[in-house]
Amino acid sequence: MSQEVVIYHNPRCTKSRQTLELLRERGIEPRIVEYLKTPPGEQEIARLLKLLGRSPRELMRRKESQYRALGLDDPTLEDATLIRAMHEHPRLIERPIVVRGDRAAIGRPPEQVLEIL
Repeated sequence: MSQEVVIYHNPRCTKSRQTLELLRERGIEPRIVEYLKTPPGEQEIARLLKLLGRSPRELMRRKESQYRALGLDDPTLEDATLIRAMHEHPRLIERPIVVRGDRAAIGRPPEQVLEIL
C-alpha cells in the first residue's frame, strides 16, 4: 500500500517548485501544504525534526533577516524557543520538506527527496 506524500511547499521558491516537479515526473501527486499560508504547529515542527533527524537550528534559514532580527542566533536558546519561532515565523523554515510515512527529506537539492520515495 502506498503512503501519502506531503510537501511543505513555497510556490515562490525555485527549489520547492523543482522538488514538486520531480515528484510529479515520478507519478506522485503529493498533498501540498503551503506552509507560509498555513504554518505547521509546534508539535508538527517537532515531528518533522524527528523525521529529518535534525535539530531546530539545522532546519532554520539562518540567512533570513528575521533570524537575526529576532535574536535567534543566540546559542543559549532552547529548542522549544526555536520551534515556537518557526511556527510564528514560518519563513524561517528551510524548504521544501517532503514527508512519506515515517521518513522526511529536505529538497536541497531536489533529488535528495528521492531517497525516501
